[in-house]
Amino acid sequence: MLHSAAQKSDVVSRINSQIKPEGESEVAVFNHPEFDNHEQVVFCSDQETGLRAIIAVHSTRLGPAVGGCRLWNYATDEAAIDDVLRLSRGMTYKNAMAGLPLGGGKSVIIGDAKTIKSEALFRAFGRMLHRLGGSYYSAEDVNITTGDIMQVNKETPFVAGLEGKSGNPGPFTALGTYQGIKAAAMHKFGSADLAGKTVAVQGLGSVGFYLCEHLHKEGAKLIVTDINQTAVERAVNQFGATAVGLHGIYEVDSDIYAPCALGATLNDETISLLKAKVVAGCANNQLKQARHGEMLRQRGILYAPDYVINAGGIINVACEMRPQGYNEAESTAKVNQIYHTLLNIFQRADAEGKPTSDIADVMAQEIISRGQQ
Repeated sequence: MLHSAAQKSDVVSRINSQIKPEGESEVAVFNHPEFDNHEQVVFCSDQETGLRAIIAVHSTRLGPAVGGCRLWNYATDEAAIDDVLRLSRGMTYKNAMAGLPLGGGKSVIIGDAKTIKSEALFRAFGRMLHRLGGSYYSAEDVNITTGDIMQVNKETPFVAGLEGKSGNPGPFTALGTYQGIKAAAMHKFGSADLAGKTVAVQGLGSVGFYLCEHLHKEGAKLIVTDINQTAVERAVNQFGATAVGLHGIYEVDSDIYAPCALGATLNDETISLLKAKVVAGCANNQLKQARHGEMLRQRGILYAPDYVINAGGIINVACEMRPQGYNEAESTAKVNQIYHTLLNIFQRADAEGKPTSDIADVMAQEIISRGQQ
């Protein structure tokens, strides 16, 4: 049956009204500033369990995309899209810089971790994940445990970081971050020795707390903050840390600022407050915008690019995925190489007079390009 132009226009209008109800903002994924030529962006919904998730596969040029799943109560769907796209791209670069035969991807589940978690929800996510056919492997991330991933694993083999294998990647992320802080100290202060150095740690989740253990053992002085006061009290009692308010962490007198919470803590407001000469922490997407890398450089603050310094977890997970299986000693040795990777970035940034964040991006792109040849 043929339709007139007017009828076709009416059909298009009705379709558009269903996609974008009147008065609501438009979500344009292809034109999104963080889209960066993602290979796949998959929106997942399961009415029975309440699952709402987004899976973003940025690149499979070096191998299957691998990156954790984050459960977060995003204020808007747009915020979730922004986060998953940035995190996915970061995984592509992270895996490349870590020398792994893996591409980059990420997933987010939208909801309150205190109320939404269930085996049914994670199994529903597993079924969605399985439909991608192995182009993306998921693992644990913020508010997702290895136990949760075991539930996902009941529906799909395309997961990593499993209990009984590589397990919780947190200690390895912390180890890599610790090695990265030592590399930054070597480059900025002329010594990798952290004894007597003051480190301001923002965020005391599993990785941040493990990091504090490493720093405390070496004799660093700790200043800490977290929304979880119980974690703050533990750090004060176990490490002799000094506690400060959530917003006070930027202005404290410290040698090193270690962002270990959520991203975008380095922005126009906070960078101007920093007294630290080094920024080195395990959080993802620490720069709110790419230009903030140059802003740090202009202030004489050495920045350890986040996806390089926090790669310990994915290195450990990747070791599990090898045909020969998991080996903790080999994984640990590779995580320790983050120290040398960062020294190379710092030296090249100095030589070229560019921000370390830009140099890391260029180096990652060079690796990905060579992988295509």
